[in-house]
Amino acid sequence: MPDNFPGAATDPETLRSLIADGLERARSRTHTLTACDEEDLVKQHSALMSPLVWDLAHVGNQEELWLVRDVGQMEPVRCDIDHLYDAFQHPRSRRPSLPLLSPEESRKYLAQVRTKALDILARTPLEGAPLVDRGFAFGMIIQHEQQHDETMLATHQLRAGAPVLRAGTLAADVLPTDAPSLPTEVMIPAGRFMMGSSVEPWALDNERPAHAVDVPGYWIDAVPVTSGAYRCFIDDGGYQNSRWWTAQGWNHLREAGLVAPKYWERDGDRWIRTRFGVVEPVPDDEPVQHVCWFEADAYARWAGRRLPTEAEWEKAARYDPRSGCSRRYPWGDEDPAPHHANLGGSALRPAPAGSYPRGASPLGVRQLIGDVWEWVSSDFRPYPGFNAFPYQEYSEVFFGPDYKVLRGGSWAADPAACRGTFRNWDYPVRRQIFAGFRTARDAAPAEVR
Repeated sequence: MPDNFPGAATDPETLRSLIADGLERARSRTHTLTACDEEDLVKQHSALMSPLVWDLAHVGNQEELWLVRDVGQMEPVRCDIDHLYDAFQHPRSRRPSLPLLSPEESRKYLAQVRTKALDILARTPLEGAPLVDRGFAFGMIIQHEQQHDETMLATHQLRAGAPVLRAGTLAADVLPTDAPSLPTEVMIPAGRFMMGSSVEPWALDNERPAHAVDVPGYWIDAVPVTSGAYRCFIDDGGYQNSRWWTAQGWNHLREAGLVAPKYWERDGDRWIRTRFGVVEPVPDDEPVQHVCWFEADAYARWAGRRLPTEAEWEKAARYDPRSGCSRRYPWGDEDPAPHHANLGGSALRPAPAGSYPRGASPLGVRQLIGDVWEWVSSDFRPYPGFNAFPYQEYSEVFFGPDYKVLRGGSWAADPAACRGTFRNWDYPVRRQIFAGFRTARDAAPAEVR
């Protein structure tokens, strides 16, 4: 494991420095996403999402609960607000009615908590008990804040009005100059591989433990399904033909009035979309996003294919046939760099399909990390030998058929909260998340010989 990965650092001071940098990077992003008018912060832009000001104080409250009180065993900063920021007590739709901290109070609270957390980091041995070994609790809080930063980006996408976020640009050397020559699909050979992780220091409980999985041979798309390809499904009457949809999906389509991905609208003979306040033509070469699981599944059926299983997705992303080992990422074990994947949120959009050739898997599958979360066919289930840690509510209460798995991370995910073993999950009707998909098919017996 590379030394630049926080949990892999052997020198305690190096590890502390890397953790401090991760905490600061997350906090800087949080402040950037909440540097808007107070009205925007306290308003609920959609019943699907919390007001931004709730997320702002919630990340501080979680940092206080785990780092200040649990790891540091220090006196509470604000125990009187715990119930307000408990996500299980208050559904998102009801959070605007709570007596939340104001934006100014929230920022002051975050600063107080962070001062204490950094003091605790400086004096805590980062070894021994599972909660602190190799900085796990600190890594958990970094990932938690980055996940809420992605959630806040989804809220920004839902808000009406003039743009408040400025998009960055993608480097020329990551764009797909070889797109016309890319294969449409890649063969993944049959065989066993190690799924999940038992060694990744900051892996969350649902990623553990590593376990061997036998996977038959299959083909998987070399790149995610594009908006242009998805438009063909729409133009062919995909939303009017029940044969492509599960019964549950067809019922949802009719009840919700689905006709295209979220944020798409007809404009004469073309499709346009609203992206963070900007109205623009839908780019055919980008991975399609803001589709629910039912839409992804229907497209795959229409195309004569299927969604990959979670094991198939992870094998495509991690398995190296030359060594027979599972990597941390498609490109290897080193942490993501800007030339590997579209991560971090600055682009405000996916990169064109086929981008990031240096982030490809050993077999040539691209964009498995970043750009769009990818729906897979699997329900969210525990791995064999699963052990809830450090609390049941992180994963265990969500296991079952109600949730579908997403893998790979989106352009809005931070590298700290995205890796080859990372598992995301959501209801199959969700569309405000930055989700797309790729398809797969079984390999014929002759193809796997």
